[in-house]
Amino acid sequence: MDQVTYNKIKDFLDGNCSDEERRDIIEWITRSKENEKVFFHWEELYFLGKFKEPDVKKAEEKLWKRIERESNKRKQVLKIRSVFRYAAMIVTLLAVSSFAFWYFMAPHEEWKFVQTASGETKNIILEDGTKVWLNENTILKYPKQFFGKKRMLELDGEAYFEVSKNKQMPFIVEGRTMQIEVLGTKFNFKNRTGCRVAEASLLEGEIRARGNKGEGMILLSPGQRVELNAATRQMKVFATDAGIDAVWHDNLIPLDNANIFRITSILEELYDVQFILSPDIDKTVTYSGVLGRKKSITEVLDILKETIHIDYKIHNNTIFISTR
Repeated sequence: MDQVTYNKIKDFLDGNCSDEERRDIIEWITRSKENEKVFFHWEELYFLGKFKEPDVKKAEEKLWKRIERESNKRKQVLKIRSVFRYAAMIVTLLAVSSFAFWYFMAPHEEWKFVQTASGETKNIILEDGTKVWLNENTILKYPKQFFGKKRMLELDGEAYFEVSKNKQMPFIVEGRTMQIEVLGTKFNFKNRTGCRVAEASLLEGEIRARGNKGEGMILLSPGQRVELNAATRQMKVFATDAGIDAVWHDNLIPLDNANIFRITSILEELYDVQFILSPDIDKTVTYSGVLGRKKSITEVLDILKETIHIDYKIHNNTIFISTR
């Protein structure tokens, strides 16, 4: 990419850059420690620039008009005005001093970024022991060390989380349109820039889903999926096989007494194919266990051919299943 400037970083922090520009900046930040230092320095300048010094003169004028309405004696008014002028100055100094102390003396979160390209997945372990798997084309922003009363992360894409329990410090993942809050659980969260629907599926524990624009709050139980439509701003809950929703993170397909109809339904979703089943197919035969996700649907069908005794034929994107 072209040389990174402060204005480009400002657009990045304001959310005014394209997806390609955002990925380029993330790559630039993670390329070297020196780039990381430059970015955090510019980030400090950016947030410092958002704080404006209180307008003491305007505050005094408002106070003066109010005092004039309440008093008829000029001397008393002048005295009160003088007192409030100094009071306003003291408040200003205290505010600026407090911010300066907070900013330069208090401990700050040092943010880190991790991203994945097309066809790439990554897994990381956070400072608190939480395990995170990132699906392709995903960006995660997280602190090097958690401070305060919450564990905050920012996600653009899809990730699977196994969260370490800490009742005193809730774990919050903020997406583009929806955020998820947990204490300790396993869940999959997908909220990508430009994607109309954000969704989260719960495997274990309990999560609280909330819209970033006040769309409501929903508490999920294992085996449920919440979806938030960015266009209609509606949140809905569905029953789901949460393990299937998160298959991408470990390539393991969990099956529990699944017959051929359930198995082919799962494979249709994972491999973008269509199945046609013979009328005489045995519906009573079931499969329990973990089926490894393979690179091709043919490899999976070869395994099923030997375990539940089926035959198959493939024509383009359609697969015909029959009994052996």
